Amino acid sequence: MNSNQVAPDMGASIGVRLKQAREQAGLSPEDVAASLKIPVKGIRQLESGDPSQLGAPVFVRGQLRSYARLLGVPFDDELGQGARPIAPSELVSHTHTPRFRRVFEQATRRAIYIVLTAAIAVPIWMASRELKKDDAKVESLDVATVPATPANNAQPGAPEPVHRTPLVASMATLPAAAQPAPALSLNFTGNSWVEVRGSDGRVLESGELGTGQQRSYAAGEVSRVVLGNSSAVEVRNAGRTVDLTPFSRANVARFTLSSDGSLTPGD
Repeated sequence: MNSNQVAPDMGASIGVRLKQAREQAGLSPEDVAASLKIPVKGIRQLESGDPSQLGAPVFVRGQLRSYARLLGVPFDDELGQGARPIAPSELVSHTHTPRFRRVFEQATRRAIYIVLTAAIAVPIWMASRELKKDDAKVESLDVATVPATPANNAQPGAPEPVHRTPLVASMATLPAAAQPAPALSLNFTGNSWVEVRGSDGRVLESGELGTGQQRSYAAGEVSRVVLGNSSAVEVRNAGRTVDLTPFSRANVARFTLSSDGSLTPGD
């Protein structure tokens, strides 16, 4: 039998005999307490036969044996015979769950799982249906209308072919809009001083221009032109070369442009 399941019979005989043996040995309770490392109060409780404040029975029996060995008193047989069984404490479960409650909790968890699954799956299913509808609409736009076939040329039982009109993006470059030819252009084959005034009288060009340079003006933009070295300048009006002889004096040409684009000698 386990020593934790029995308690010694703490009659007055054992306590009295221990006290008598201590007194015969000339020891005080304090001496015994210091040797056994037990409080003096515990020594007195062991000698009085009331060790209820010392703890579990197994510790009380151990303290009695230590006390007896210290004094040389053989109490082992008496301690073993006087032991009485202690009824084990009844274990009561506080975590029992009724069966109906377990069934209810399981059903609740399953219902929550079903609701969550539906909340995720239904929107995905509806979205996939909408995508299929959109694909069908796009495909129907690619099918061209099949022209009617004369009755005498139709073959019974032969399926009518469906023609799809390919959509090909044209990569051809659009023709550039025709740019109107300038009303007046000056092409310099040598160095020449030039002055060009606009229809409002302000100076549009003034200075010396060199070989290879060119100036162009729109219709109605120029009112007067002076060329310092007219032989080094090619003048074109409305796309035609202009003879500067009637407008030149000492190799300096002066002319004006009227509203209709015609040239007249200038001052």
